Amino acid sequence: MVERLRAWCVPLFLLGALELYARTVAAGSDAIAPPSAALLAWFGAARDGSLWQATAFTLGSAALGLLIASALGIVGGLLLGLSPRADVSSALSIELLRPIPSVALIPLAMLVFGFGLRMETAVIAFAAFWPMLILARAAVRQLEPRLLEVSCMLGLSAWQRGWKIVLPAIVPRLFVALRLGVAIALVVAVTVEIAANPHGMGYAMMIAQQGLDPALMLAWLGWIGAVGYAINGLALRLQQRVARAMGEAP
Repeated sequence: MVERLRAWCVPLFLLGALELYARTVAAGSDAIAPPSAALLAWFGAARDGSLWQATAFTLGSAALGLLIASALGIVGGLLLGLSPRADVSSALSIELLRPIPSVALIPLAMLVFGFGLRMETAVIAFAAFWPMLILARAAVRQLEPRLLEVSCMLGLSAWQRGWKIVLPAIVPRLFVALRLGVAIALVVAVTVEIAANPHGMGYAMMIAQQGLDPALMLAWLGWIGAVGYAINGLALRLQQRVARAMGEAP
């Protein structure tokens, strides 16, 4: 309990310092607002419903993009991890496509999908796909070789080996990839909304900036951080529960 309280010391100190600076040195500024004003602006956005609408759009697009990336990344990682021939054949393509920044695909995604959910989901899926693929492939390669030998002796097909033997064995490692994917999905979603998509939390923050409303802009910034913190905490708890359940399983 004491450790948790200590963790709040630095954030509270920084908020207090910002409050003092905004009300003295930067009083009346169009760029900086005190956290107390940002809190009032947050309550205003919550009351009129804009907060929940923008949050739902951002989280929905991030979840959908992450779901697509996870499904394709895990299946691809299993295939590459189990088949050295497929891994060698795809190595050059992966190394050429993986370094492309996801935001560089925004113009192409806009041409193909237009504005809205599909465009944002496509960019998120591209960004989150690569860590899921790489970590899933690494997890398969770290498996105990005897597991694969036993599955071959049992005459299991490649699909059965992946579903019944490999996938259950790499679940704990996949949650590491999932937590990384969650963070990437949220960051990319907000970035796309700031850069191009007129929806979601990133766009709402841009509207506040363009309207010279620093209190509302700071409210959105703090809310995005709080949402990201909460999602990461939920993913960590889920990972711990799954690891505990698998450890207790006979």
